[in-house]
Amino acid sequence: MPANDLSSRSLHRLGVLCGLAAGAWLGAAEAPTKLVMVGYSPFVISLGMVAGVFVARWTLPMVLKGTGYVWQDLREKSHLVVWAVLAGMLWAVANTLTIFAIRNVGLSIAFPLWNTNSLVGLFWGWLLFAELRGAGRRDWAKVAGGALAIAGGACLLAWATAHQEGVSREHATLGVAAALAAGLLWGTMYIPYRKAYISGMNPLSFVTVFTFGELGTMLALAAGFLGGWGGLEAELVSVRPALFWLFLGGFCWVLGDLFQQYAAKYIGIGRGIPLSNTNQLWGLAWGALVFGEMAALSPKGQVLVVAGSLVMIAGALAISLAEAPAAEQRSWRAAMERECRRYGLDPERTAANLEGKDPIAEEGHARRWWEYGVAVLAVAIFLWLAFGASRQPIQIHFPWLVALSAASVVILLVVGALLWKRTRFA
Repeated sequence: MPANDLSSRSLHRLGVLCGLAAGAWLGAAEAPTKLVMVGYSPFVISLGMVAGVFVARWTLPMVLKGTGYVWQDLREKSHLVVWAVLAGMLWAVANTLTIFAIRNVGLSIAFPLWNTNSLVGLFWGWLLFAELRGAGRRDWAKVAGGALAIAGGACLLAWATAHQEGVSREHATLGVAAALAAGLLWGTMYIPYRKAYISGMNPLSFVTVFTFGELGTMLALAAGFLGGWGGLEAELVSVRPALFWLFLGGFCWVLGDLFQQYAAKYIGIGRGIPLSNTNQLWGLAWGALVFGEMAALSPKGQVLVVAGSLVMIAGALAISLAEAPAAEQRSWRAAMERECRRYGLDPERTAANLEGKDPIAEEGHARRWWEYGVAVLAVAIFLWLAFGASRQPIQIHFPWLVALSAASVVILLVVGALLWKRTRFA
């Protein structure tokens, strides 16, 4: 087998593993949003998570690559800065909608509904970035069949909300609408993702700018809906005992999102995003096993939830297993060259980045002493919040909490090591 075919296949496998790892950590990240059931405002919960995201998205890229690397990458692709900020703004609004959805219909129901973002991302990948152009009938059948399965599974889960005890039809409808709207926004958010990566930008650099759009938008939303800055300050004081859990959720989200972005980079958004949407399985596990959400459903509702989740997972896997053939990869190359001509990028340098190489790292960048100080400061923030944290009045099954957390850590270590070995986080 030619060396380039072996390289392409290894990147496909790596992208698949990154998508699966993303599913685990994106699923775990949503667990702290259950605090909305305690009575905290969805806006202040989302803001707390975004603040944790902001801290993590500045710290991890600096620790893994260094600020010199990140700044050079941003200077070379400065046209992508506005796209990264836009993506962050979309994320902030979508994340807030998911909290409303969780409040109305629960985590295990809402999760698969907003994962219809894979359909939206699939459409944009085909329309704008030549994904599936040149693919054979078999690959199209996998993708189309998977898309239909995802839509069908979402319908089953929406129907299941009618069997949830203690939830009015109006609240269920609003919860479903919020989850589907979040899916639409997140699916559209993947346009800047893919645009960045066919231009050769490192995901670690992208998320550094991405987080400004998140935090700015979330501050504006929270202040606007909570009665101004005074009202926001009062809400933050009231939620202080729970801020650690929200920051922790934001940190988990950053880990999952980084894996998701590497998946989108190496196998495209049409394949990578559906695969990362296996987070619905993790969301169902956290909701049902840790928080006991399934107990609130009738037997028929439980069957619908499980069946809908399995159907959607099968659809996502069918899409992700459609490896891009040579003809489609040539279409990807053409899309990359179009971006290079538009923004004056070096095609060979960009192509090398998409193959898992790292031209910027090869040039070398010295570490600065204050980078370690920033990392220590980030850890100190989490410790300070941990000392002020208190147990929240939410029923939790600790054995399942420990088991799911341990499984997530194992996945992080294994896939992270493979990503480093193959690409050095390129």
